[in-house]
Amino acid sequence: MLNTVRSHFYAYISKIRWLQRWGLKRNVINENVMEHSWEVATITHALGIIRNRRFGGNLDVNAVVVAALYHDCGEVITGDMPSPIKYHSPAITNAYKAVEKQAEQELLSLLPKELQEDFRGVLLHDEIKPEHLQFIKAADTLCAYIKCRSEVLAGNFEFSQAEKDVKERLARIDMPEVEYFIETFIPSYGLTLDELLK
Repeated sequence: MLNTVRSHFYAYISKIRWLQRWGLKRNVINENVMEHSWEVATITHALGIIRNRRFGGNLDVNAVVVAALYHDCGEVITGDMPSPIKYHSPAITNAYKAVEKQAEQELLSLLPKELQEDFRGVLLHDEIKPEHLQFIKAADTLCAYIKCRSEVLAGNFEFSQAEKDVKERLARIDMPEVEYFIETFIPSYGLTLDELLK
């Protein structure tokens, strides 16, 4: 017997699979927070490798990908707050950021004490390196664009304005990795499986 203390941490964060994203919009393609986190992590991985291979970077890709995997875990406590509400006013934004910080601390406290220090840099937003946050945010925005574009291509024009707004946000991101990803990978998202296999 290892004499360990039981922790609810992973059982708790596994509940993010039940949190649906884009809750204020009619969705043709449902998306939960768990699958979103995986997609953000894989795109963060791509952006990091692109930085290192194409643009002379020295990013610790594995570290930023781990932070990306955990980037929305706090939503198991807060729920998924739609961006139009989260950023509706400075007062709402500040209040929600305070709630997010508290949720991150509560999740961290669920871990055994001897593991908490290792998790601080992936669970606590304020302790993630700014460069890593930049990559996670860029990947998150790319995922939002992919989602909006997929909905519009499926005939759901509820996402038309959101697609334009997110595309404008992407254009303001000053990262050549993002431009490379858009040019190299985004066009294929509109293809059917049959078209991808040709």
